Amino acid sequence: MSKELMQKNIDRAQVFIDQNKDIVKEGKMRQSYHFMAQTGWLNDPNGLIYYKGKYHLFYQYNPYYGYWDYMHWGHAVSEDLVHWEYLPIALAPSEFYDDHYRGGCFSGSAIEHDGKLFLMFTGCTNNGNGFEQSQCIAYSEDGIHFEKYEGNPVLTPPNDVPRHMFRDPKVWKHDGKYYMVCGASKNNCAQALLYVSEDMFHWEFFSVLAESRGEWGYMWECPDFFPLGDKYVLLVSPMGAGERTCVYMVGDFSYETGKFVYVVSGEADWGFDYYAPQSFVDGKGRRLVIGWANCWDWMPFWKDWGPTYREGWCGFFAVPREVKLNPDHTLRFEPVEELRTLRGEETEQDNMLVEGGQDDIPLKDGYAYELKMEIDLKATTADTFSLFLRCDDSRERYTKITYDLKRQHMTFDRNHGDGWSRGISHSPLWMKDHDIFSIHIYVDKSSIEVFTENYSTNHSCNVFADKSQNKNFLSVPAGQLKIKSLQMWPLKRVMF
Repeated sequence: MSKELMQKNIDRAQVFIDQNKDIVKEGKMRQSYHFMAQTGWLNDPNGLIYYKGKYHLFYQYNPYYGYWDYMHWGHAVSEDLVHWEYLPIALAPSEFYDDHYRGGCFSGSAIEHDGKLFLMFTGCTNNGNGFEQSQCIAYSEDGIHFEKYEGNPVLTPPNDVPRHMFRDPKVWKHDGKYYMVCGASKNNCAQALLYVSEDMFHWEFFSVLAESRGEWGYMWECPDFFPLGDKYVLLVSPMGAGERTCVYMVGDFSYETGKFVYVVSGEADWGFDYYAPQSFVDGKGRRLVIGWANCWDWMPFWKDWGPTYREGWCGFFAVPREVKLNPDHTLRFEPVEELRTLRGEETEQDNMLVEGGQDDIPLKDGYAYELKMEIDLKATTADTFSLFLRCDDSRERYTKITYDLKRQHMTFDRNHGDGWSRGISHSPLWMKDHDIFSIHIYVDKSSIEVFTENYSTNHSCNVFADKSQNKNFLSVPAGQLKIKSLQMWPLKRVMF
């Protein structure tokens, strides 16, 4: 009966999607090239895997309306990380451990096992004693249609972990065994718990992989753990850590003791709208990561999720990024090279010397485009400069990206961007031993992603600007700004 109930719930959701997708895709704020669901609400990426020659993207999904609720797993595949094909919903609430209108099939991961595609997810329910979270298994012969394991749940919270603070399993295989890291909380401090299995069904606690003493919050959501170069990386989205939305830690790990000791920490993204990224290795051996481009209502800068719910949808993913290790063991997050296939005709200017205090320099008009700049620091005397993006004709609405080279500081100001969004994200700038200051920006209808300092200092924020806000400018208040190169491309629309 359980299998039939899940299929019934999937079929019901699919009927709703088919009836409403053509209306939703006409929404004025729909993205041009960022991944979105066909209808309804989307949050965390789940189950990212390169499986049988295709990229599989699962995602937290409420197909019925543009708010979080009653979590399903949506599913899409791609051959190039740019063009996506929607597949049937993979998981729907149906069991005693996941069938609740404020619960469902929460986040998790995917792995190939025994010739099948396995999903490990958190079931969330309420049976009268508050919300309870447990780890569960589903599997598929064809990579499209999934069946939940009859022995679910395979893991319940330890006695010293609150039952509603045990979620988001990330699974991998090493030396013939399966390992899984799971987010948890103990004594109001965050933990990443490590489990081990011989067969994917029977799991034993191994160790506390890492934990916070309060400096990294009270709960780590969507932990991701992976090797990179000669180091290991723990990537978490902390709750209760101020404005931090995604933190990484780099260090050493022992499979004998199960302990991870980090020596470097940093921000994967300093913006307001980058959360719960999940990584995987693709067929080219790259460590790729995809994150949710939004935030939660418990964050200090939260206003709401934006106005797209009026169009029957909410949520999209940031552009896919490749994770690379710097010589000093910090990380950089580079947009994948496949995004270049979106480029239209290039506009390029080289060796520009911009005198400060004059009128702002117009850049090419556009609301879905890519911009790259290289600043020659040796020939620059300006202390600060700004990019005014997505401006209207009157310059009353705009998003302002400011680089203070003298004080080593960057800000992303969206207070005047759309009449809806609020806040100024900010970060330090390293500017260490560099002659060239690099900037790379992806702009879409409802988002701006800024990559700076060779992709080590990044800000991603949603800006729900009107389509008429297509003017862009460079502003230099004083001094001289030497631009070694400036390139812009309009980007093609591939999502609907």
